[in-house]
Amino acid sequence: MILIHNVYYMLSYAFQILNEQSYKSIATEQFHNTADLMAAILSKGIATQIKCGLGKEYILRTEALSSLRGKMDITESIKTQTILKKQMRCIYDEFSFNGTKNRIIKSTLELLLKSDIPKYRKKELRKLIIFFSEVENIDLHSVNWNMKYDRNNKTYRMLISICYLVVNGLLQTNLDGNTKIMDFLDEQSMFRLYEKFILGYYKKHYAELSPSASRIPWSVDNTRMLPIMQSDIHLQKNNTVLIIDAKYYSHTTQVKYDNHTLHSNNMYQIFTYVKNCDYAFGEEDHKVSGILLYAKTEEEIQPDNIYQMHGNQITVKTLDLNQKFDIIAKQLNDIVKNHFDI
Repeated sequence: MILIHNVYYMLSYAFQILNEQSYKSIATEQFHNTADLMAAILSKGIATQIKCGLGKEYILRTEALSSLRGKMDITESIKTQTILKKQMRCIYDEFSFNGTKNRIIKSTLELLLKSDIPKYRKKELRKLIIFFSEVENIDLHSVNWNMKYDRNNKTYRMLISICYLVVNGLLQTNLDGNTKIMDFLDEQSMFRLYEKFILGYYKKHYAELSPSASRIPWSVDNTRMLPIMQSDIHLQKNNTVLIIDAKYYSHTTQVKYDNHTLHSNNMYQIFTYVKNCDYAFGEEDHKVSGILLYAKTEEEIQPDNIYQMHGNQITVKTLDLNQKFDIIAKQLNDIVKNHFDI
């Protein structure tokens, strides 16, 4: 389990915009559940977006018109015989509020209205939905969440990310096709948030370690068809490197015949990352270490091991998210202090 306020703190590191003044009151609120927290964040964020103006997107339209707009669809005009009515089928771009991002927000708000959140929160959301009267709903199952953002719509990045967490946390389809409400948040959503939170924490508090989710080059003659090695968190000071692989699983170990062992794929992965990074330094004096950092579960047996593997230290440990946030912060700080001269 994770304390609801800790989910907010994790989000605030993953999305720096949540540290702005307009969101400060959320940190002191008491929430009914995680869905209520998400609704509160969206309520603040959407209200701010409405003050700045809802974004517009170009939408492709096809319509029978009496005067040319855009370009004429000759084939459809002949097929539908619009010429007989002194019209033509036109294809044109319309700059409209009815874009994908606004449709996602509206549909997510309506989804939250069906969830177990307080009446006063639902009242807030209903007031916001009024501003989306020109916006159509969207099938949240079919949304492509890999969206592009630019300086004109960058304020939507956090809003859409929260919508993603809401949709994946609340929406589930049964075999009969009916929609039901499920527990918040699902493992996949928490996995992504957990990674972003840890990286965001180190970026804010340990900028001198150049925290990044950097790629690690393969130390081989031929990299053809080899997968990209993308680290979750890469910390470096001079020639001292710490690679952190963040893992959020419902089970931190694998069990066979009552024997608990570490997830083998995770160990292979962190070992590969560390050794390839180590090799890149060549003859220089250096130190490369790795950590598998699991979110602690309620299981009795939890990994807490340090291994020396071919000259490199690899640690496997857990981060307890079911604590006050200052204790979580201390756990993250201790990791850095144990590996760097800070």
